[in-house]
Amino acid sequence: MAATPQPSPTPRAPSPLLSAAPMMDRTDRHFRYFLRGITRRTLLYTEMVTTGAVLHGDRERVLGFSEEEKPVAVQFGGDDPREMAACARIAEDMGYDEVNINVGCPSERVQKGRFGARLMAEPEVVAACVAAMRAAVAIPVTVKHRIGIDHIDRYEDMARFVEIVAASGCDRFSVHARKAWLQGLSPKENRTVPPLRHEEVYRLKEEFPYLQIETNGGILDFPAIREHLRHVDAVMLGRAAYDNPYLFATVDQAVFHQTTPTPTRRQIVERMVPYAEAQGRRGVALKHITRHLLGLFAGCRGTRAFKRHLAENAHLPDARPGLLLEALQGVPEAVLDGALH
Repeated sequence: MAATPQPSPTPRAPSPLLSAAPMMDRTDRHFRYFLRGITRRTLLYTEMVTTGAVLHGDRERVLGFSEEEKPVAVQFGGDDPREMAACARIAEDMGYDEVNINVGCPSERVQKGRFGARLMAEPEVVAACVAAMRAAVAIPVTVKHRIGIDHIDRYEDMARFVEIVAASGCDRFSVHARKAWLQGLSPKENRTVPPLRHEEVYRLKEEFPYLQIETNGGILDFPAIREHLRHVDAVMLGRAAYDNPYLFATVDQAVFHQTTPTPTRRQIVERMVPYAEAQGRRGVALKHITRHLLGLFAGCRGTRAFKRHLAENAHLPDARPGLLLEALQGVPEAVLDGALH
């Protein structure tokens, strides 16, 4: 379904060009602080947060973040426009830079809550949420969705979804370039089994040139990032951002054209020591922070020694942040202080 080009439905913020995807049990505040020591410009996301957790739970625990993490977006899971609008207002008041709606998660728990990927079949519900949220806040309201779900997986189905939701005021869509099977595949399998269809995301940009379109799925290195940016406005990295975070070490220069120096891995780890000390005074166990650093030396000599030292010691009751520096002792100097070893 080709859309007739028209002006953007709302004033839009500049595209982030590159972002690290929201990932459950991954992109918490400790990981975001860690990644911010590697890239200053990449847009970071929270884990998905349900509206119920925000409205009725421990708000600081589920939404708390520090200024050092910005720019940062919060992703909400829900389908009630009033609740979504209330959560958007809370997020804006707390200082978030963007609110995003999850229309991509296929887990059974999320489906029972009537949100996530199943809403691909109900674009009018998503549009109502966007409209309510846009009326409630001044920050961008965006949507992350799939190519399709189950047998609603033609390009025309996705284009109809985007057209309806865009008419309600959303002008940026992050598209996981795989369909999701709501039955028969686990969330993990849904990240790998359905084939990638980035060309359909490119087509979406061609037919909706007034929208900001971001592609996501199976993107692992800079050549892939550069190629995708030839066709769409932005690229979102998921598991690669977590499994190989140092991939982001040069993006501020290469993607955002900044002149800041590339941080070394030693500098990144040293930055985490005072952070871990401060978090420890708040009662955060060291293991909740060190678990996010295990991919820092992915593919490097010394990575096994670094991971082993943290895995064997960070969980101990007397573990202290200095453990991070001790873990560096098994890593060659050339890897610690080199640019991209």
